Amino acid sequence: MARAELDGSAAVTRSLLGWGVVAGPFYVVLGLALALTRPGFELSHHALSLLMLGEHGWLQRTNLVLTGLMVLAAALGAARALRDGRGLAIATTTAIYGLALLASAVALPDPAAGFPPGSADVPTATTISTHGLLHIVFGALGFLALAVGTFAEATWRASLGERGAARRSRLLGAVVLVGFLAGAALAQLVIGTLLLWVAVLAGFAWLALATARLYAHVPHPLYARRSAPAAG
Repeated sequence: MARAELDGSAAVTRSLLGWGVVAGPFYVVLGLALALTRPGFELSHHALSLLMLGEHGWLQRTNLVLTGLMVLAAALGAARALRDGRGLAIATTTAIYGLALLASAVALPDPAAGFPPGSADVPTATTISTHGLLHIVFGALGFLALAVGTFAEATWRASLGERGAARRSRLLGAVVLVGFLAGAALAQLVIGTLLLWVAVLAGFAWLALATARLYAHVPHPLYARRSAPAAG
């Protein structure tokens, strides 16, 4: 293939955006695999972040770091795909979420609800440590940024006349925000764990849908396959 036939910039942008689709399934599937194989872990009582504790905690920490890097790649792709204020807003909020994931992998949560096994006898199981507090703060910042990103993307969608998609983005943003806040407030209850799961899934669903739409917005890397300019 002749070099002149390929738009390298468009190819890179699309590749970066593709990680936004991969990030959610990667995190959830690997997280569930670890949750189902770690002794003492119960999905109905324990948040996935607790998997970062204990002997095999490095596996979930790696999961979080790799997912965070994927989200950051998608954020860069968004900045390249939509070079205006709306693109900057989507990219910035997505990048904050990615950085929050990385920071959460460093500031570990405190043991909770008897996990990891034997932690009930550890003082930090009943008091919030500095790293435990930072973990909560980073999580809150990440979910808040993600929610703001959904509304920024909804504004862009509405400007393209995609009103149904805009409403869906706003709805997912509301689910992320309410799910996290209510889940954090009810963290000691089964419903709280469920709400946190809902917030996580809604956030990754939005990320996948938003980056897929931006992917379609970027002109095809092969000049010969461009039938018309990208919409928007």
